[in-house]
Amino acid sequence: MKRTFSVLFLLAAIACSNPAPEKNSSPFGGGTWIDLTYAFDETTIYWPTAETFRLDTVFEGMTDSGFYYAAFQYCAAEHGGTHLDAPVHFAEGKLPMDQIPLEQLLGDAVVVDVSAQASANPDYQVAVEDFVAWERTNGPLPKDAIVLLRTGFGKFWPDRERYMGTAERGAAAVAKLHFPGLHPDAARWLLAERAIKAIGLDTPSIDYGQSTLFESHRILFEKNIPAFENLANLDHLPLKGIWVIALPMKIKGGSGGPLRIVARVGG
Repeated sequence: MKRTFSVLFLLAAIACSNPAPEKNSSPFGGGTWIDLTYAFDETTIYWPTAETFRLDTVFEGMTDSGFYYAAFQYCAAEHGGTHLDAPVHFAEGKLPMDQIPLEQLLGDAVVVDVSAQASANPDYQVAVEDFVAWERTNGPLPKDAIVLLRTGFGKFWPDRERYMGTAERGAAAVAKLHFPGLHPDAARWLLAERAIKAIGLDTPSIDYGQSTLFESHRILFEKNIPAFENLANLDHLPLKGIWVIALPMKIKGGSGGPLRIVARVGG
């Protein structure tokens, strides 16, 4: 009897020290989730020299056994649609897709809005002053933030000519690209004066369309800062109070790949 009482007492103590979790509890709290990802289909925009997305049907319909079945196969270049540029894309020996720490792909984010400047100049390059102006209104950029640049060019998707400056394909089309990006001086400033862990924007490249040296890529990637390109719905986000999850396809040794990125606001 004494042994039974001792066991019951121990179980009661364990139950008190480990209360049952609340039903329907969420590790993220409240708030609204916003999808920052474009769907991949035949309209998805790719770099003029890259293979575009193709989805082929393996089987779709009723099987001989009487049940429905669907399976497809796809082919696509790494860099197109909503995707992640891994540091190794422009920096030898730096992180490929499968080695980017998860900590760099999720966390607090801010939006720096340069849509007015980009509307007046499609070749606009986000400058140090744009970040300084953001801080004058919103306070210092959070440490280890994910920085999202809103140029307003997302409103043109999937119109290739308006979004990229040209609808032409092939190597000759690259010289005709016109869209905003990040100025190399601003990339250097972010690394030297602030602490960010990733950066993204609503254009095809972190460097502006007329870039030939891709300096912002090289500056950021040398320090293992990945970039998210062709982001959707940045106009649905506030300037701060954002939490982002950006999970790319885990391609071993890859220089980039499709990205599913979402943001939570509020809550």
